[in-house]
Amino acid sequence: MGTWHEIWAVVRRELRIFRQRPVYLIGSIGTLAFCAIFFLTFFRDGLPHDLPIGIVDNDRSSLSRNFIQQLDATQLGKTIVYETFEQAREDMISGKLTSICVIPEGMYADVSANRRPTFTYYLNSLYFVGGALAYKDILTMINLTNGAVQRQVLRAKGMNEREIMGRIRPIDIDTHQIGNVTTNYGYYLTNIMLPGILEMIVIIIVIYSLGAELKYGTSRHLLRVSGDSMLNALAGKLIVYTLLFFSMGLTLVVLLYHWMHFPIAGSLWNMALAIFLLVLASEAIAIFIIGCLPVPRLALSIGALYSVLGFSLSGFTLPIEAMTPWIQGWSAGFPLRHYYLFYVQEVIFGAGFAGWWQEVIHLLVFLLLPLAVLPRLKKAFIYQNFPKE
Repeated sequence: MGTWHEIWAVVRRELRIFRQRPVYLIGSIGTLAFCAIFFLTFFRDGLPHDLPIGIVDNDRSSLSRNFIQQLDATQLGKTIVYETFEQAREDMISGKLTSICVIPEGMYADVSANRRPTFTYYLNSLYFVGGALAYKDILTMINLTNGAVQRQVLRAKGMNEREIMGRIRPIDIDTHQIGNVTTNYGYYLTNIMLPGILEMIVIIIVIYSLGAELKYGTSRHLLRVSGDSMLNALAGKLIVYTLLFFSMGLTLVVLLYHWMHFPIAGSLWNMALAIFLLVLASEAIAIFIIGCLPVPRLALSIGALYSVLGFSLSGFTLPIEAMTPWIQGWSAGFPLRHYYLFYVQEVIFGAGFAGWWQEVIHLLVFLLLPLAVLPRLKKAFIYQNFPKE
């Protein structure tokens, strides 16, 4: 029987296993669908809004009341006024507030006399995003309030608008938020979180598929069907899984950049190529792990740990350049890191082939890993002398 007939026999065998064990489809399609719905729903508004900000107004002037009203009118903040700092502190300890801003007594008089009143605010850094956004909101409103008062004072002195703005804001900042103009946290996180979850699914499902052959003692049957060729066995299995996972990845790309209208400067089809390479590299990693340690339980644990580390070492939360040098080197061993660099060049900058061709090579290098463990994996399939639990 020819090689293609043997591979096709493995494909038919794998499809029968799919029908008998729905865990494969539930663990892949079901998990990714749940995560996509969760993240896209959770970040549907882009940024958190109505963050509870406690205000202790010790000045009780028209300026302080206007400050509170303006802060409450922003999208991020929702002000709660307290009579005393102790009341606000109790609510912050109980988690009801993200921050507390204390308006000092005599603030209006100090601002009018060009003195520097001291605002005191407390941030709940346990809620990192909420605390950071609340800090930004309060600081912005303080600067705007100070500028408004100074503008009135300078107008009373007879200065024109150009001179006033030169005094209030001598340096004008022109900000360009490339790739995420609206500062949408959904764009920032979901673009990498969902492909990262897909990578995790690929690694775990492929390890489980190969490990199940050892666990249930069916590995010798697989080799007989494949003509006693480990390459034929892997090719037949991976044809099924690659089609499944690439279909999921392509759906993810279309969902994000077409249906959900996530900003993309480059081509959707180039991102489909990136997803395809990520799937292939993840499958190669899975084969390498189960080949090095053909014990299903331990291989699944290592695969899960490896996948989780990929999120941290991809560089989308903390720049790799800010990490210690030896960790920077380790980051190259994770497919998600190269997918992220591909994404930056294509989605954010629209650089095309000139920007991401190196990442294509890096992802293809992962495909060489299974070659190092094929003899060991074949022996494990033949002798079945490794623990099955």
